[in-house]
Amino acid sequence: MNTPLTLGSNLDNFDDFYDMLSDSHNGLDEGQSKMLNAQLILLLSNHIGDLAVLRQAFAMARINVERTLQR
Repeated sequence: MNTPLTLGSNLDNFDDFYDMLSDSHNGLDEGQSKMLNAQLILLLSNHIGDLAVLRQAFAMARINVERTLQR
């Protein structure tokens, strides 16, 4: 497939998405929240199904974390 990773806004309603993501963590401790995030990554990665796109996403996420830690 080799589709480039979409970096621009691609959600119909970002606020609803953020609320849904935030609500899914309600009542969970830190370990459970990490497990939920891992499950989401696996489920959504399977849905995307394109290893090249996933590779780009993982690299971009890593870069963003490293930039944040340098501040």
